[in-house]
Amino acid sequence: MCEANAYLFKDGEEELVMESVDVIEPEDEDTWRLVGIFGDQKIVKGKIKIMKLVDHKIIFEAQPG
Repeated sequence: MCEANAYLFKDGEEELVMESVDVIEPEDEDTWRLVGIFGDQKIVKGKIKIMKLVDHKIIFEAQPG
């Protein structure tokens, strides 16, 4: 499997946003649509901080405001 889990880094901690992410699409500036392997979707606001593909992790950094 090559899907990853998405996390939001906020207040010094990683918060799980979505499991089994298959697609990441830009929606707007600092806004991303995550699509899971079963078609479920979530919108995340933030910048991509790091992608650890071997660890199957995508970490977004929350933007102030």
